[in-house]
Amino acid sequence: MNTHSFDLVVLGAGSGGIATAVRAARHGARVVVLEPGALGGTCVNVGCVPKKAMWLAAELAEAQQLAHEVGFSVAPAALDWSEFVSRRQRYIGGIHASYRQRFAELGIELVAARGHFVAPNRVAAGEDEFVAPHVLVATGARPVRPYVPGAELGIDSNGFFDLRAVPRRVAIVGGGYIAVEFAGVLQALGAEAHVFVRGPRLLRDFDAETIQVLSEAMRARGVRLHLRRGLEAVRRESDGYALALDGEEVIGGFDELIWATGRAANSGGIGLAEIGVELDADGHVVVDDWQDTKVAGVHAVGDVTGRLDLTPVAIAAGRKLADRLFGGKPEARLDYDNVPTVVFAHPPLATVGLGEDEARRRHGDTVRIYRVRFRPMLSALAGREHKTFMKLVCAGEDQRVVGIHLAGPGADEMLQGFAVALKAGARKADFDATMAIHPTAAEELVLMSEPGEAFVGAAD
Repeated sequence: MNTHSFDLVVLGAGSGGIATAVRAARHGARVVVLEPGALGGTCVNVGCVPKKAMWLAAELAEAQQLAHEVGFSVAPAALDWSEFVSRRQRYIGGIHASYRQRFAELGIELVAARGHFVAPNRVAAGEDEFVAPHVLVATGARPVRPYVPGAELGIDSNGFFDLRAVPRRVAIVGGGYIAVEFAGVLQALGAEAHVFVRGPRLLRDFDAETIQVLSEAMRARGVRLHLRRGLEAVRRESDGYALALDGEEVIGGFDELIWATGRAANSGGIGLAEIGVELDADGHVVVDDWQDTKVAGVHAVGDVTGRLDLTPVAIAAGRKLADRLFGGKPEARLDYDNVPTVVFAHPPLATVGLGEDEARRRHGDTVRIYRVRFRPMLSALAGREHKTFMKLVCAGEDQRVVGIHLAGPGADEMLQGFAVALKAGARKADFDATMAIHPTAAEELVLMSEPGEAFVGAAD
């Protein structure tokens, strides 16, 4: 057995692992990263990056139709899926190359192997052992399927990125980010998309009113939403996949089936339990606010911890950890409150802070709600009824903005700056005192009137 000494051993080269390794190396730490798969983990290879690429293709498909409706003579054309995938994969290949270059520049050693603990400060991989005072678990998560007959049929979210043509009719099982995003992409690119959700609504952790608006918008674009439809079994028939639902209903004829029923932490088989690291009931590594496990020197970030499974969160948590361990910043830790997020649906949904129900639980009768629905200019020019929805949740005597919820074109880009305002403690009066930029959709966020007053600008 060959023994190698480092300051930090990182298990997993996803977003969190890479961010921690790079920041630690910049602080002068000697770092080794163990990763048996592709650099970048889920986000780069089968998550955020290829998903956003497909979403952009779907946006272009919708833009073609809009252009035709407002007077351009060129008829909308179908996407050459294989050509686009080739471009997408070349882009991802460029990200891989940039990671390798950065590792080389910083002296980070990359080992293409899966590591497992033999002691809290010792990780084995093949014939090698890596010893360090600090070990980071950043092994991510993987898609899971429900325990129903026929669950082995169809594809999961990873398999979606192996598609080389749009399905004619697709069943998507699940009601979270992945299901909503895939449904919008596939519908825009020419599929007939059906979403099957066991519960009463999509995206159960989001503001309920905003999700109702998004659901209406998805239906208006042709997505079929089947809510409160528990799945009993799936089978393959001559005309495609058939879904047996509770109540003995069967809906069939699907030429593709996509499972979007959650993800499980990649925490098994790497020796965590053997060294005393605590896992929760779902297999997530339990960490405190400092990303520390109960075992000294063993830390964890990202999806394996189950704390806000978002790429920027994993990156920020990893950088804060490296600053604390190697950068002379003993108080560095991530603030998990008021993290903005976007669901790349059609239309996109963006949110930060508290939903209305949670705000009322926390702040009671001091909560005031401001909302507006309006047709964006391009939709109006095309004669469409598609509307944008915006909602501010304010609380306290000073009417501090504690929640911002958007659903409509541009919401994904719009929220970032307003999230800064919310994080900084802005009040409704601060929004009111900010001059609107006209004509934009974003101006409606600073023009929302008191309940009962007339809306201005493009608002209904």
